[in-house]
Amino acid sequence: MPSRARLLTPAFLLITSAGALYFLALGTTLPVLPRFVEGPLDGNGVSVGIAVGAFAVGAVVLRPYAGRLGDRIGRKPLVVGGACVVAVSTLLYLFATSLGLLVGARILGGIGEAAFFVGAGTMITDLAPVDRRGEAISYWSVAVYSGLAFGPVLGEIVLDAADYDTVWVVAAALAAAAAFLATFTLETRPDVDPAAGKSPLINREALAPGVILFLGLCGLAGFTAFVPLYVSSIGLDNSRLVFLLYGCLILVIRIFGARLPDRLGALRAGTMALGAGAAGLLIMAAWASVAGLVVGTIVFAFGMSFMYPSLLTLALSDVDDAQRGSVVGTVSTFFDLSQGLGALILGGVQSVSGYRGAFAGGAVLAAIGLVLLWSGIDPRVRRRPVPARAFVEMPEPEPGS
Repeated sequence: MPSRARLLTPAFLLITSAGALYFLALGTTLPVLPRFVEGPLDGNGVSVGIAVGAFAVGAVVLRPYAGRLGDRIGRKPLVVGGACVVAVSTLLYLFATSLGLLVGARILGGIGEAAFFVGAGTMITDLAPVDRRGEAISYWSVAVYSGLAFGPVLGEIVLDAADYDTVWVVAAALAAAAAFLATFTLETRPDVDPAAGKSPLINREALAPGVILFLGLCGLAGFTAFVPLYVSSIGLDNSRLVFLLYGCLILVIRIFGARLPDRLGALRAGTMALGAGAAGLLIMAAWASVAGLVVGTIVFAFGMSFMYPSLLTLALSDVDDAQRGSVVGTVSTFFDLSQGLGALILGGVQSVSGYRGAFAGGAVLAAIGLVLLWSGIDPRVRRRPVPARAFVEMPEPEPGS
């Protein structure tokens, strides 16, 4: 068996731990925010979509610039500064007495989110051996999606035990803890020649994977925004067990299937992700019961486990080191758009056809993404994954897709 470069180094584990705290902070607000909008702020489905999607507005504006900044000044300032901004913006929810004020705080938080996500995500790819990049992204996304899955459980527990203000304070404290932990990370920006040229704000290599990612993740925006409200119609008091199930599955699949995106290649891994994501949402839409929600969540979690790793790995294929931050910034812009525009689009669908209609809408968008993936819109998707031994035999291999 050929030797494999080490992946789980102390530096890798440190930034992943900071990410877990940060996304736990974001996840804590997920099920509470829709209830806050429909309750104290007296909103409706569209208002929920606006509040949830506003976070993406600031993120989308800053994300491409964050990628360029990460390539110029380094990843660490983005990670520490971004987490601090999110902590402050979450505390501003304490003063949100109207939808407009809440949206303003959410936009500010999105700016911090853009910086943190690009800085940390790029740092992860810097630290990964090139033949294990998909595996590294899978482990990193354990922090991302586990925080977004277990956080809602924490948020609902805190809300039941206290009130909305306490939820916001807990979430802000978790973001601040992530910023503190990130201060101990080491800078990983490659030492590249500035004369090599600026990294682009929007990287062309990331456009096709980003569009497909957007279509695949719109359903996640609908899932997180409307499951907390949908559960009461099928006889559940809250959504914490649904998010707990989702989080546990993400954790298990991402850890034990971490190497699959590298081994399968972008086409097969992406097909599993988009296909299962669409199927899970269709099950929720068609089977209006607790059993339907549980089964749908299981299938949906399988798809979400492979979505981001497979498509980001594709986007990073054959990209120069000096533009890695730009690629991560561009791809993650589409991530933000999926959670912003996705929430707005599916919020509009929900206002017309109900929660099950919103789930079905997310499934349709994922199916469109699957068609684009197979269309060969990005020719790299057809390449076979490079076997691990190739990276032992060649001194400077190109990453496999």
